[in-house]
Amino acid sequence: MFKFSCFTILSLFLVILLSSFNFIPSEAAYGRSNSSGNITVKWDVLQWTADGYVSTVKIYNFQRNRRIQAPGWGLGWTWAKKEVIWNIVGAKATRKGDCSRFKGNIPLSCSKNPTIIDLKPNAPYNKRIANCCRGGVLSSWFGYRPHSVSAFQISVGNAGTTNRTVRMPINFTFDAPGAVYTCGPSKIVRPTKFITADRRRFTQALSKFLYS
Repeated sequence: MFKFSCFTILSLFLVILLSSFNFIPSEAAYGRSNSSGNITVKWDVLQWTADGYVSTVKIYNFQRNRRIQAPGWGLGWTWAKKEVIWNIVGAKATRKGDCSRFKGNIPLSCSKNPTIIDLKPNAPYNKRIANCCRGGVLSSWFGYRPHSVSAFQISVGNAGTTNRTVRMPINFTFDAPGAVYTCGPSKIVRPTKFITADRRRFTQALSKFLYS
């Protein structure tokens, strides 16, 4: 798994103060806001596929006094290689890109710099996963916690199929109404453990990246 976080100007000051205590976020996005805290994105690789992997991406609003309002968040990045998006559940890509090199089975997006946005609350059931489909609106973690997380699942192709060959996306961006964010580098962290539906056993992601 990898993750990164996005900070306001006030939050940046807090990070500088805390850095002497070895609290250094892996990826910071700085903007203009009256809110402390950050936006953290976790990217868990759940399974390998023939040409890539399936990942669950979660966005956490750890800003203390800021709610992400409609029309909601937009998450963007640059692929490290020539990756494509085969499918997304719980969100959608806004850019198709140039898929002319593909014949027959065409990816959902071939953009080198995709941008992902949340689905609306009326999204079809087969396009939904847990914590999706609120139109990009996020409550604060310190307010209504159940709605402070947004998630989507993404199937990536033309990518590595092992922890040694997969490459983290770079140059992440996070857009939301009323604030400007700038994101730094990500880091690899311990994979997330998931409890099964019957709540009797745990499964673990294969890889995890953290942006904060």
